[in-house]
Amino acid sequence: MKKTIITVVGKDSVGIIAKVCTYLSENKVNILDISQTIVQGYFNMMMIADLENAAKDFSAVSDDLDKIGEEIGCIIKIQREDIFDKMHRL
Repeated sequence: MKKTIITVVGKDSVGIIAKVCTYLSENKVNILDISQTIVQGYFNMMMIADLENAAKDFSAVSDDLDKIGEEIGCIIKIQREDIFDKMHRL
């Protein structure tokens, strides 16, 4: 399994979840867990996803998510789980 952490942050608007999830689905990225909140008009979503059977490699997915973020006015970041864990270990 190639777990990744995907975060989406920006001003809330209609269709953010749909746009991101549609892209992931079309590229065979499996969403394992998802959490989203809206605080005072700001949208925040965190996903754990599996890129094991993805149609594209990590770099291409990252580039595509950057473009989608620009389109919808959000910042979308993807990190490999192992790197995420090492960065947040105290």
